Amino acid sequence: MRQNEQGHGRWGSWWLTASIGAGLLGTAGLIGCGGSSSPSPAPPPELVESAEERKEPLPAVKLAPLEPFAAPPLVELDQEASWIDRPVQDGLVLLQQAQAEETVRGTVADALALRNDSADANATILAVLGRLPKPDEADLSARIDRHVGGDLGSTNPIMISTSAEFDILGLTGFGLFSFGRDLEPFAASETVVSWQTSTDRMLDKVVLRDDLVWSDGKPITAHDIAFTFQVIMDPRVPVPAVRSGTDQLRWVEAYDDHTVVFFHKEALATNVWNINFPVLPSHIYRQTWEADPTLKDSPEHVRLEQSPVCGGPYEIVERQRGQQIVLKRRASWSTVRGEQVREEPYFEEVRFRIIEDPNTTLLALKKGEIDEMILQPEQWMTQTVDDDFYARNTKATAPEWVSFHFGWNIDTVFFRDRRVRRAMSYAFNHDEMLEKLCYSLYEPCAGIFHPDAWMAGAKKPEPYKQDLDKAEALLDEAGWIDHDNDGVRDKEIDGRSVPFEFSIMVNQQPLRIAICTLLKENLDQIGVRLNVRPVESTVLQDLTQNHRFQAYFGGWGSGTDPDTSENLWKTGAMRNFCNYSNPEVDRLYEEGRQEFDRAKRAEKYARIQEILSDDQPYTWLYWRNSFYGFSKDLRGYVFSPRGPYHYSPGFGSLWKPRQE
Repeated sequence: MRQNEQGHGRWGSWWLTASIGAGLLGTAGLIGCGGSSSPSPAPPPELVESAEERKEPLPAVKLAPLEPFAAPPLVELDQEASWIDRPVQDGLVLLQQAQAEETVRGTVADALALRNDSADANATILAVLGRLPKPDEADLSARIDRHVGGDLGSTNPIMISTSAEFDILGLTGFGLFSFGRDLEPFAASETVVSWQTSTDRMLDKVVLRDDLVWSDGKPITAHDIAFTFQVIMDPRVPVPAVRSGTDQLRWVEAYDDHTVVFFHKEALATNVWNINFPVLPSHIYRQTWEADPTLKDSPEHVRLEQSPVCGGPYEIVERQRGQQIVLKRRASWSTVRGEQVREEPYFEEVRFRIIEDPNTTLLALKKGEIDEMILQPEQWMTQTVDDDFYARNTKATAPEWVSFHFGWNIDTVFFRDRRVRRAMSYAFNHDEMLEKLCYSLYEPCAGIFHPDAWMAGAKKPEPYKQDLDKAEALLDEAGWIDHDNDGVRDKEIDGRSVPFEFSIMVNQQPLRIAICTLLKENLDQIGVRLNVRPVESTVLQDLTQNHRFQAYFGGWGSGTDPDTSENLWKTGAMRNFCNYSNPEVDRLYEEGRQEFDRAKRAEKYARIQEILSDDQPYTWLYWRNSFYGFSKDLRGYVFSPRGPYHYSPGFGSLWKPRQE
């Protein structure tokens, strides 16, 4: 075991939490897999309704400026509050302890010689090659070449939204909290001395370590955290992902350089997540924020975008837009004032190669140009089974809570009616998608919570199956009938006949295009015309965020808490791309946050899932398990419900052995 480990808790994108969402970013990144600062082209005219075709838009959630708050003296808080100590842990040490209890299944040579063609082979590969290094076994001068499917929209940590940004900025950013494979939260011992919560759940107090510095040498203090809260809550600052959850805080007060207290608006089960947000260097942004609250347009922010001041174990040293981003381990992370205070990360350099096309990515893996990638079903089944692949690589799989869907914009003439949305789900050939396009590797998805998650409830919604008769009957009921016998259903709206012809936006990945093409073929059978429009990931991200689409193909990763999904479904929420609104859903999310009994909370979220299943704002398609290709030089990959990276230690457990 490496001695004096102080964390690595964040090295797996520590702020991929409930406060950021099913993402969260995902995993918004699963929609776009990246971002860009370049302007997006306008969508084709038929993608945007005219004003007379549009219903009154749903009310957006408007953010009011922070109300003035006079924080009481710390001594008064300590006298009046009864504090409960909360866990301060190291994700890597927790993994070391867990692995110490495990039985080793074989040798490294045995695992590297295996072809992953069975569950037993997969288990051996994960158990052997996923182990952490023994003392002095890791090559601390090594470089890892990682793959990302799209460029960064921003290097500013509070602007984070996509999976690419989580992967990269999770290594350069600073934060206080993390969570393990079980998705349970803790404060990261690499940055935190102590964490306490008041018994009334209205306060959280954190004491920071005194050996934290930004990459420019300035100390990281509690004042940076309090300042960042105020920036995030500025209505002019475009940070919808990070603001979600943070907006449940009343105030954040820095009492000195190391003590920060979070004041909550009310006692909520989700408060543990709401205090977790990325942190800005206040000595930099205090001079620039007011002049340019976009945090990107001014010359100062353009310069910071290229060379940001970083608070994590790595800093950005090179950025070639659309090609690669290079991170270097920074000495001031592990050594402060001439003393080593934290162990060095396992890699000296992390190079992210930006490749959107999966086939080009696989070619790069086979050539040894990258060390890891997500494998598409066809790649797993047919393109990674021969000597050409296994000469340099191996592969592994594990369950992951990532779902994909067709999203229907309810603020359009086509999808206002729930019957139409249900018709779309019945029209689609789910079995053909799963069996032929996905090679039977993925499980059908019927709702927002993975069946194994505690919040899914005992009564699970049934996945849809193709039933063209039901689809046609529902369209007939909704008034979409082929009145003029031209083969396309139509409906009279505001005195004119509107044909049922719409477009679906999709990322330029072959599998996703193929799934949308299958939908097009299915809808042709019932008199509905669909135009499949592949677009760049950055364009798709922009169009969905601004509701400028009729339908789209996308996906979300699981949040650490079910409340995560509120920013997808609450009326007017910032990631409610489909303009969905249901007062009962809004109420249940509110009640879920206020309930501390997990079983009772689960009942409320299960009811939300049931309502969404009835309303079908999405046609849920499948749960995508983790399927990864790894270089044989790589070790230490361990999977969670969020995959191998987006938890603690996540990326921090990866390493390469010394070469003898």
